[in-house]
Amino acid sequence: MKNIILSILASTAMMSAGSFTLESDDLEGQLSDKQEFNGFGCSGENKSPQLHWKDAPKGTKSFAITVYDPDAPTGSGWWHWLVVNIPNNTKKIATDASAKKLLPKGSLETLTDYGISAFGGACPPKGDKDHTYVFTVYALDVEKLDLKAKSDSAVVGYMINKHMIRKATIISYYGR
Repeated sequence: MKNIILSILASTAMMSAGSFTLESDDLEGQLSDKQEFNGFGCSGENKSPQLHWKDAPKGTKSFAITVYDPDAPTGSGWWHWLVVNIPNNTKKIATDASAKKLLPKGSLETLTDYGISAFGGACPPKGDKDHTYVFTVYALDVEKLDLKAKSDSAVVGYMINKHMIRKATIISYYGR
């Protein structure tokens, strides 16, 4: 059954060639200690990954990026990174752009569930199953979302979804 699903996904990907796509030179199926948080009992490097995208849909005026863990034992998942107001001429984000302040001019990082307005890497509880990390870039129909660095993730998510034209996602996993 798994092979059938993978074949369907591969066929769908080939048929939609030229569609909005997110890729990364840093991410593979499994995250590494480079993307692991440094705190909450974790001791990783906490580096935001390199991300690049292509074939943004017509009408894109800005981009947003989120990283979400639906497996966090909170009842509502865990937001690891929220970046909005990325200019529409942007096609990539460098490795460790959050910590090194390399995000494109005008970009805004908002509050994660760590309580910081910056990238917060993976940190699943020890012994828990591997967690799913959903990296998503959104093409938005506005140049700027009216948000602040201290804006709550629920408000940020609402604003992103309200203005989303299309999104592209990479999924990785991590366990300790």
